[in-house]
Amino acid sequence: MLSTADWAIVALSLKVALVAVALTLPVAFALAWVLARTRFPGRIVLDALVHLPLVVPPVVMGWLLLLGFGSNGPAGRLLEGLFGVTLMFRWTGAALAAAVMALPLMVRAIRLSLEAVDPRLEAAARTLGAGPWRAFATVTLPLSLPGLIAASVLGLARSLGEFGATITFVSNIPGETQTLPLAIYSALQLPGGDVQVARLASISVMLSLAALVASEALARRSGFGHVA
Repeated sequence: MLSTADWAIVALSLKVALVAVALTLPVAFALAWVLARTRFPGRIVLDALVHLPLVVPPVVMGWLLLLGFGSNGPAGRLLEGLFGVTLMFRWTGAALAAAVMALPLMVRAIRLSLEAVDPRLEAAARTLGAGPWRAFATVTLPLSLPGLIAASVLGLARSLGEFGATITFVSNIPGETQTLPLAIYSALQLPGGDVQVARLASISVMLSLAALVASEALARRSGFGHVA
């Protein structure tokens, strides 16, 4: 049985993960479109930067976020000065860290889906009188829907499991930034914390399985079969 504190950790983790995916999905789609459909000088550099969080230690990404979005960072000062928003030691900062770490997985899933769409179908829609946006909405977007679903699931799972960048950027504050991985880490440091670790680890596994089952159900309901 989960305690009230455990449920609060689960709720915070879901909030952080869902916000991270919601904020990242449009950015991931735009980047995937650019990488899949355009050719320009520096494209390989952009591709490398997008996938950087996959190869750089998460602690390093957290440190970079600290430099950029911390109280003395350029983006942090801008957000605080214009909107009064502070990401340091806040759950919003945890969502940002999760979004950055999930971005490359989401971009890759959407990019593969876009590359599988036959450009001749889009050209046919254009010859039938559809404008660029209508061709995108009626042809490209529906055909790339499995990639969007897969990207959302991958992003959610990655966000739920994010640890290194989060603890480096926003610390491990109960009730504010302590998500499931951070709570498991804290419980491991306590004598007799094995029981709580087992509870929280079980919840992590169940949430991941639920995300995969939901993605399969959504894909089947949309008529697109398997997302993978």
